[in-house]
Amino acid sequence: MENIDWKNLGFGYIKTPKRYVSNYKDGSWDTGCLTEDGTVALCESAGVLQYAQTIFEGLKAYRTVDGRLVTFRPDLNAARMVESARRLVMPPFPEQQFVDAILQTVRANADYVPPYGTGASFYLRPFMFGTDAVLGVAPATEFQFRVFGTPAGPYFRGGAKPISIRVTDYDRAAPHGTGHIKAGLNYAMSLYAIEEAHKLGFTENLYLDSATRTYVEETGGANFIFITKDGKLVTPKSDTILPSVCRRSLMHVAAYILGMEVEERHITLDEVRDMAECGLCGTAAVLSPVGRIHDHGKDILLPSGMEKMGPVCQELYDTLTGIQYGRIEGPEGWIREVEL
Repeated sequence: MENIDWKNLGFGYIKTPKRYVSNYKDGSWDTGCLTEDGTVALCESAGVLQYAQTIFEGLKAYRTVDGRLVTFRPDLNAARMVESARRLVMPPFPEQQFVDAILQTVRANADYVPPYGTGASFYLRPFMFGTDAVLGVAPATEFQFRVFGTPAGPYFRGGAKPISIRVTDYDRAAPHGTGHIKAGLNYAMSLYAIEEAHKLGFTENLYLDSATRTYVEETGGANFIFITKDGKLVTPKSDTILPSVCRRSLMHVAAYILGMEVEERHITLDEVRDMAECGLCGTAAVLSPVGRIHDHGKDILLPSGMEKMGPVCQELYDTLTGIQYGRIEGPEGWIREVEL
């Protein structure tokens, strides 16, 4: 295992020895292979550079309490990437080949997967982009799929402290647009808003639906869950938010392991004032508690407060991370072991 200060890792890129690459040309994907080359050479008129034809995924590998090397639900990332590809007129990468690429990348970089107990994990970034030259507005015809991994510390050092977010006037995604897929362009258009939020002292933006500006959607990079005062988990239902793997997993944990009532539905901003807890869920942080939502001069203060994660969110977080790190037996198929 590499000589790295695992307990003091940040959440950033560290180059590892191997990454996976596959190319699409003449109507099919090649078999793919591992390479040491972390650079990408492109034509100046490549589709990804001219018209942002690129999609990506994010998932993690872990060292479990009993020493196994595992990944968490890579099949769902594979399926979501297929949907992203179809929407941006890109050739879907075969789902089984996707999972195999993940396993190969983890196996080849096993020495960079942080030890159990450090709070760190091995973050994996599969991505795909148009590589051949385009000038007129049209999809590329050649593509590259890559996976790299990097050891990453916990998203929040010292524990997940509740954050402050603001209701933004910017729109994240339009009806019938691309909000439901993991396209690079979605994140590019959120950068201005997040920089503005940071300057104003907020960690994130709460985006409302762009059609009516009534319903809660998501932040720039995470889904919402709310806990009602009677202990129900509710989460926004919308065709313009990304179907988070983490959110779906938390909903399953709530319903089938913790015995909670779970509901996916439209949630108005006015309803949020009566919620007991709020959290942002995603691969990087798993579950980030929200203590304050600033809405144009008025604050929504969650009863769970600004000192620590609320009790229900804490139980959800502990259960899901317990499954990921092998402390708790999870549903069949959630954990995919990497054979060394």
